[in-house]
Amino acid sequence: MRASGEFREDLLFRLNTVEINVPPLRDRREDIPVLAIHFLRRYASRYRRESVGFDASTLQVMTHYAWPGNVRELEHTLERAVLMCRGREIQPADLGLNLQRPQAQNLDDLSLEAVEALLIRKALSRFQGNVSQAAEALGLSRGALYRRMEKYGL
Repeated sequence: MRASGEFREDLLFRLNTVEINVPPLRDRREDIPVLAIHFLRRYASRYRRESVGFDASTLQVMTHYAWPGNVRELEHTLERAVLMCRGREIQPADLGLNLQRPQAQNLDDLSLEAVEALLIRKALSRFQGNVSQAAEALGLSRGALYRRMEKYGL
């Protein structure tokens, strides 16, 4: 919005006084049990299921899950689990998470463009979105990587 002129720059500078960097939940795994218990209490109380708790393996599953939707995904998952849980303990199946690893793609079945887009996605993921590091790993300049990202809608 700022680049297209739809957002007033003077307002942006007033709002952009303090920048807070909050790492993704996958980088703060120690926070997952604390947040999970918080959300469990909230939704157990809201839906009058105060006696609901976690099975020991459920906390382990949550700690090892990547949480691509961060804290919001964790919250929604636990709300659903409180509602769907049949017993007194939330089981891993009650979370409704896709715990299976995606199947590896056969490169023989992909076009050159699809392979290039896949490699760019993997490099960006490996370096947590740091374009400079991903470009260096791919042997590209930052500008060339940005052009390819735009080309593939990444």
